[in-house]
Amino acid sequence: MTASRTRISKAVIPAAGLGTRFLPATKATPKEMLPVVDKPAIQYVVEEAVTAGLPDVLMVTGRNKRPLEDHFDRNYELEEMLRHKGDGDRLSRVQESSDLATMHYVRQGDPRGLGHAVLCAAPHVGEQPFAVLLGDDLIDPRDPLLTRMIEAQERYGGSVVALLEVDPDQVHLYGCAVIEPTGDDDIHRVTGLVEKPSREEAPSNYAIIGRYVLDAAVFDVLRKTQPGRGGEIQLTDALQTLAQNPDLGGPVHGVLFKGRRYDTGDRADYLRSIVRLACEREDLGPDFRDWLRRYVAEEM
Repeated sequence: MTASRTRISKAVIPAAGLGTRFLPATKATPKEMLPVVDKPAIQYVVEEAVTAGLPDVLMVTGRNKRPLEDHFDRNYELEEMLRHKGDGDRLSRVQESSDLATMHYVRQGDPRGLGHAVLCAAPHVGEQPFAVLLGDDLIDPRDPLLTRMIEAQERYGGSVVALLEVDPDQVHLYGCAVIEPTGDDDIHRVTGLVEKPSREEAPSNYAIIGRYVLDAAVFDVLRKTQPGRGGEIQLTDALQTLAQNPDLGGPVHGVLFKGRRYDTGDRADYLRSIVRLACEREDLGPDFRDWLRRYVAEEM
């Protein structure tokens, strides 16, 4: 067992994808800016990083992603208008996003896969471990997955992935892990990984979801990783190398997540996420749930 020597303080959020599953909505609007109730999906992700103690956030962007930077910047004209109207509630909500974290941005350029997007963060991250949060997965703040992953990294060293047990028919949508038990019920040693295998080829039904805590050694591995599935540089392939060669940068462990997760990467799941989160809101939930019950009863 090893321990990390550096306290994690940086988060990397890859946000260069084209969002083709949500066309035409994402033709001119980044998919990360699609609203989940009344906040863009990306804000939930930044809030999660900050809550886990990661105030330094690097967003890896691409073309047509300028609205992401604008959202986390100040809008002085809008703020002044709200201040002049005495609308303190909306003013505080507008200012919330610009006060969340210390934001940095780098462009990926060519969309060459998640592994390449993570590699773009190397100059900013340096030699310290860091977290990677994918914007398609929203984790309920009542289930502090990222905090637990940071604890696992500090305890065992190396890199840590988030694991979710899924139906075998769904494994082709994820990277899958071969795991061994440790002394912690929710932490497992990862000995192998496969990117989006068929059901017949999957080594397990433990899927990797969009949270990682990585040792900086992953950058050296990514630089040598050849394009894999889809002709892209896959982060899963680099983690497979680290899992089988822990001397390159520590072992790989997985935290098994059993909490609340909202998948906004699929249109149907995106709609379900909005409904679930709206139902739980104190300001919207009671009236919305009553309407939803009536709607379902009438339609059924």
